Amino acid sequence: MAVPSSLSATPAASPLFLREHEVRRGVELLFFGYTRLTRSIDDGLAEHGLGRAHHRALYFIARQPDLTISELLKILAITKQSLGRVLNDLGTRNLVETRSGSADRRQKLLRLTPEGKMFEAQLFEALRTSLAAAYAAAGQESVTGFWRVLEGLIPEEDRMMVAALQKDI
Repeated sequence: MAVPSSLSATPAASPLFLREHEVRRGVELLFFGYTRLTRSIDDGLAEHGLGRAHHRALYFIARQPDLTISELLKILAITKQSLGRVLNDLGTRNLVETRSGSADRRQKLLRLTPEGKMFEAQLFEALRTSLAAAYAAAGQESVTGFWRVLEGLIPEEDRMMVAALQKDI
């Protein structure tokens, strides 16, 4: 999915980039960009009767096999009740399995099943294709700048958690 030429020809942000209309442009670009990016996986999710909350859980469980429920709650910033529904759906569809922790049997460790790994990989490929095309069109400096902006949106207390996801890359 290539970036439309009208966007790639957009001039650089003005020196007054903190004015309301400039900030609104950023909010709108984030909204429409995220909506279009995730739309690329909506059909695959719908085929399984799943939604974007299910995808977020699958994604982070894939990134960290044996993730605890409490760690996933912190990453997703959702309620225990919401996560419970998501995990029940994923378990019923044989996409996620839980097991007890070895040190603490009360601890529930989450892992994708082989079917879950294949499904998450299909979803990721659709995202990767779209995002890689946009990255390539924007260029390395723009991608770095984009990452800096997104990192700036993350509260200081959550930055270590986000950085820890990059440990295996």
